[in-house]
Amino acid sequence: MNTFKTLKNFFFASLTAATVLSAANTANAAGAAGLWYDHTGRSAIQVSKCGSGLCGRIVWLKNAAHKSVCGTRIIGGGKRVGNSYDTGWIYSPERRKKYSVEITPQGNSLKVMGYAGSKMLSRTMIWKRAPSNLKRCA
Repeated sequence: MNTFKTLKNFFFASLTAATVLSAANTANAAGAAGLWYDHTGRSAIQVSKCGSGLCGRIVWLKNAAHKSVCGTRIIGGGKRVGNSYDTGWIYSPERRKKYSVEITPQGNSLKVMGYAGSKMLSRTMIWKRAPSNLKRCA
């Protein structure tokens, strides 16, 4: 009889843990998704879940003279690794180059670490959440 109670408790504990982990994964994806000002404040990027990773497009520009990059996809791929999305890419329209990227939601900010081959050769940027009523360029 004691063995049955132990197994029953183990089953419910496992079910509860699985539910909590599933909710945490959903919350993290929602945490990365949204509208973000880049680290310079000159553009806003719409980030959304895309397959197992993230996608991001430029949807607002401070300087209308740069409108040719509006709609450019600058984030793609990646997969969830712990609290972050890693092994994806980020595109720099200024340098016209793609870099590897790790993206980590941090409340109302997004830590975006671009790197070339090794994370030792990285640049970390903090993006801030933009208002949802931002007038979009595309």
